[in-house]
Amino acid sequence: MSPRCFYRNRKIIFYEDRNFGGRHYECMSDCADLHSMFDRCRSIRVESGMFMVYDRPRYVGNQYFMRKGEYADYLGITGMNDCVRSCRKIPEHTGSFRVRLYEHFDMGGEMMELMDDCPNIMDRFHMSNFNSCNVMDGHWLLYEQPHYRGRHYYLRPGEYKRFSEWGGRSARVGSIRRIMDY
Repeated sequence: MSPRCFYRNRKIIFYEDRNFGGRHYECMSDCADLHSMFDRCRSIRVESGMFMVYDRPRYVGNQYFMRKGEYADYLGITGMNDCVRSCRKIPEHTGSFRVRLYEHFDMGGEMMELMDDCPNIMDRFHMSNFNSCNVMDGHWLLYEQPHYRGRHYYLRPGEYKRFSEWGGRSARVGSIRRIMDY
């Protein structure tokens, strides 16, 4: 059986005020520019599915992973600013997971392959700088610090020839985990 990615009904609601107050905007698909929909975002409700939200248009800038739940004080939970400018829904994935991390740009140098979560890249591979990667199966969250802490980046299937292509500010990789509906 080959792995598949599919979207179920997924919905995220952005509110201008804390505790789900003020104007709101409902989103059920990827949106590259939310600026015209609302001025600020202080709370979020994810009614179904999983999303990445970004503080800049076109899926760049600081990223934050959101799964089903209520975020009454979005700023307090994420540490991000109140500018949500784009969002991307994450498809459900069935099948295997596989990612390759490379020491150098353009998939060069030493390669490490993962098929499951890794809470501490340095402990497992004795390296923490990876300049490129290839996501072969599944969707992943890559974290700058061990134990799934710090800035994190959404990796969809495909090649990332340099860390800036996944939004990274450096080549530092502390941990990585699969994105799965729990």
